[in-house]
Amino acid sequence: MKRGLPAHVYNKKGVLYFQRRGYPTVRIQAEAHTPAFAAEYARLLAGERASYSGPRTFNALIASYVASDRYRRLSLRTVQDYDKVLAWTKEKVGTLPVGSLQRKDVIRARDANRKTLRFANYIVQIWRILMEHAIDIGWRDDNPAKGVSLLKSDADPREAWPQDKIDAFRTVATGRALLIFELCLGTGQRIGDVLKMRWSDIENSGINVQQGKTKAKLWVPLTPRLAGILGATPRIGLTICAWGTAGKATSYRGAADMVLEVRRQIGAEAYDLHGLRYSAAAELAAAGCSDEMIMAITGHKTSAMVARYAGPARQKARATEAQERRK
Repeated sequence: MKRGLPAHVYNKKGVLYFQRRGYPTVRIQAEAHTPAFAAEYARLLAGERASYSGPRTFNALIASYVASDRYRRLSLRTVQDYDKVLAWTKEKVGTLPVGSLQRKDVIRARDANRKTLRFANYIVQIWRILMEHAIDIGWRDDNPAKGVSLLKSDADPREAWPQDKIDAFRTVATGRALLIFELCLGTGQRIGDVLKMRWSDIENSGINVQQGKTKAKLWVPLTPRLAGILGATPRIGLTICAWGTAGKATSYRGAADMVLEVRRQIGAEAYDLHGLRYSAAAELAAAGCSDEMIMAITGHKTSAMVARYAGPARQKARATEAQERRK
């Protein structure tokens, strides 16, 4: 509640707080409209971040980070991932002082969670961000999480679907399972973005996409096969993959289960929905497309990621050409 209070000052149940973007919330000790209040307010407004009088704990740091522009600019999907680590951090070290964190503590936290590799690595990455924020607000002069390595997976890397499995899926699948499959393969997009695609996104024989993870905006031309599938699909809702008489949007779990059922029938359990994104890049690479052309379809920002997806297909194409020349 404002009631004549200056900028960034709020009255919450009779207690005054200074709340400014990028700063921890500070309780103002002086009474409003007094000389002491004017002096305290001027000091806070001048940007004296060290004036925060509460304990500099991880709980306070996380509250400050969540209120910052850095956090607010994150995509919804990224926020959901970050929040899991932030909640874990508050539970484990929330009351500890931020200044006590050492490099060995980051490594210990990472290794304690190595059974869930992605989460373990996320701890390192999020703590690195939190420590950068701590530096920004004057709570630390260094970042002990910087340079801490991420754990490597022993699992086999995800691979593109081989052509025989793609052909087998198309032979067996029907309905939404086939539609989802062709949308993933034909557009080269992540399943989350595929499930959000609307009929209204189709424009000039292509489809407009805004990627949830990167916020990249793309227009992806439809392949002839995908155009044929879409032409035969009833429009029963706003989203292309909608189902039921009410046109309800298909959930990620629903899509994964439908596709998994077909994968089991054809012996393709090793190849998942995200692997179709690899397959799209691989098909483009085998067709001789440059990194820039592939990135225009998939929305990747760097050639390094394209190389990860398209490298094997390019190697096969070049090897085939080389052997042909030997003849």
